[in-house]
Amino acid sequence: MLPYSILDLSPIPAGGSAADALANTLDLARHAEALGFNRYWLAEHHNMPGIASAATAVVIGHVAGGTQRIRVGAGGIMLPNHAPLVIAEQFGTLATLYPDRIDLGLGRAPGTDMVTARALRRSLESSDDFPADVVELMGYLGKPQPDQRVSAVPGQNTHVPVWILGSSLYGAQLAAHLGLPYAFASHFAPQALGEAVAIYRSRFQPSVYLDKPWFMMAINVQAGADDAEGAYLRSSQQQAFANLRTGRPGPLPAPVEDITSIIEPPVLAMVDMALSVSAVGGPDRVQRQLGELIARYRPDEVMLTGMIHDHTARKASFTRAVEALQALQPGKTRTAALARGH
Repeated sequence: MLPYSILDLSPIPAGGSAADALANTLDLARHAEALGFNRYWLAEHHNMPGIASAATAVVIGHVAGGTQRIRVGAGGIMLPNHAPLVIAEQFGTLATLYPDRIDLGLGRAPGTDMVTARALRRSLESSDDFPADVVELMGYLGKPQPDQRVSAVPGQNTHVPVWILGSSLYGAQLAAHLGLPYAFASHFAPQALGEAVAIYRSRFQPSVYLDKPWFMMAINVQAGADDAEGAYLRSSQQQAFANLRTGRPGPLPAPVEDITSIIEPPVLAMVDMALSVSAVGGPDRVQRQLGELIARYRPDEVMLTGMIHDHTARKASFTRAVEALQALQPGKTRTAALARGH
C-alpha cells in the first residue's frame, strides 16, 4: 500500500493555548501510530500565534518519547536559521535516544517574516549557502573522516535520513543532485508541483543515501461524515491562511458555516488556489480526490495535513483519510524502502 504520513503544525486553536496544542500533538501522534501512519513530522515556524512547533527538535523528542514505532521528524528545519553543527547535534541526540525513528527534512526558507528572521540572527543572504550547509550537516551525521576536526557528539555515525523540502524547482534540483528523498509543499504552494516532480525524477543521481527517487507530496485533508461537514472543517484553515496572507496571523479560528460571509471573494480565490491540493468532504469525495491526486502525480508516499479547530474532529478526519487510502489500494503492502526510513 502507498505509505502515508502526517505533517502537524501543532495548531493553537482559538480559545486554546500552546499547552493545549502540544498535548493535542502527542495525542494525535499516538492516534496516527495506531492507524499505521509511517511518519509524523513537525515544522519550524516562528512568531506565529497559531503554531506551537517553533522549537521543532524539542517537540519531536516529546512525540518520539510518547510513541513506540512511528518515525518522527522535521518537515522541516529551516536550515539557514541555524548552524549545521547545532542541528546535527540536536538530531544526532534524537537519533541516539530513538534509534531508526528520526527523520530530518530541511528547508531553505526562513519560516517566518523578515523581522523575526533578523531576531533569529539569520543573515538574509544565508539561504545562498543552503547546498553547502546541507552537505556539511550530512557530514556531521555520517562516518567521521580522518582529518575531521569538528564532530557532532551525539550525531556522528547516526546517519539520520535527510530529506530536501521545497515549494519550487530549486529544492527539486538539489534533492536530485544529492540523491536525497524529496518532499514538496503542495499543501500550500502547488503551482510548481508538476514541474518540480518531473525535474526531480529526471535528474536524480543515485547516491549512498538512496538508489532511486523517492517523492512525497503533501495533501490537505478535511474529511467529515459528509461533504457539508468536510467544508465546515476546512473553513478554519481557509480563515487562518487568509489571515496570514493579509498580515493578521493568529490562533486557528473556529469553523463557520459560510466562509464567503467573512472572506472577500478575491482573497478567498487566492486562498483556495494555494490550498488546491486538498481532499475535502465526506468519505466518498475524499477518496475520489485522493485517488485523482495520486494518479496524477504518482507519489512514492503521501503526507497528509489538516488544520482543524476541534481536536476530536481532526482525529476523525485522519481516520477517514486512512480508510479512503486503504480503499484505493486494498491488499498491498508497504515497500521495503520504508524499513530504511525512505
